[in-house]
Amino acid sequence: MRAIWKGAITFGLVSVPVKLYTATEDHDVHLHQVHDADGGRIRYQRRCEVCGRIVDYEHIDKAFEEGGTTVVLTEDDLSALPEERSREIEVVEFVPSQQIDPIMFDRSYFLEPDKAAVKAYALLRRTLEETERTAIVQFSLRQKTRLGALRARDKVLMLQSLLWDDEVREADFSVLDTDVRVSANELEMATSLVENLSADFAPDKFSDDYQEQLRQLVAAKLEQGEALDTAATFGEESEGGNGGAEVIDLMEALKRSVEANRAKRGSESSPAKKASTKKTASAKKKSAAKKTAAKKTAPAKKSAPAKKTAGRRN
Repeated sequence: MRAIWKGAITFGLVSVPVKLYTATEDHDVHLHQVHDADGGRIRYQRRCEVCGRIVDYEHIDKAFEEGGTTVVLTEDDLSALPEERSREIEVVEFVPSQQIDPIMFDRSYFLEPDKAAVKAYALLRRTLEETERTAIVQFSLRQKTRLGALRARDKVLMLQSLLWDDEVREADFSVLDTDVRVSANELEMATSLVENLSADFAPDKFSDDYQEQLRQLVAAKLEQGEALDTAATFGEESEGGNGGAEVIDLMEALKRSVEANRAKRGSESSPAKKASTKKTASAKKKSAAKKTAAKKTAPAKKSAPAKKTAGRRN
């Protein structure tokens, strides 16, 4: 495998330099378009609508258009954005793993630690595994700020990019508002069917039948000599970088991170404590003022009961 990105996992004061690898691969038979008369390859051209010329990639910029106005953004403009320059996978919080809806999962990546960071990497992986927690992280990849789930999988840490909340559609089907009655017998029969088909999931026993049939079709045509003598060149792009993160003493970093977090929580709660103290002091002053006023206005013949009340208080 080849790394597509380099950076560092950061949580508190701990920094774990890592390399990012795509965790999945495509095994489909890829088809392209050809001219049915002579088998010539059909290609799409990047033609400018203004001058009519075919434009090379090196002369293509990106742009935003709205209301007839176009704003051109060069590669230098985009690379200058702070988030694009970031090489950190920043841990925001740790959440129970079961709280993440699978519909939010997007792409999956494996993370490999640098040799100097193996211990910190193993500590984080084991902590996530034993606490049954997933780290919610933020990172930048290919000119996009992304939300991600960092979790343990066997011996490695896996990063799965997540869809943003507003990217997940709501399923609002009026037909489901109909009151449907399911009888006990129907439910029992359906439950029985589920039990009969129950098994442990083994993904290796499933295969893509269509792709297999497609490969057999291509092989048969090659064997029968139904092929053209053509040549094609394919390119592959990758993205890399340097995650020059420095690994500091692990125990010291963890200790300082915990202390900093406690101090932060304490400072956040101190205004509330001050407000509560002020309210208590104010209430005591008002109560004392009321007692003093009551003593001044009370008639002399009421003094005896007042002494009894004082005695009861003692």
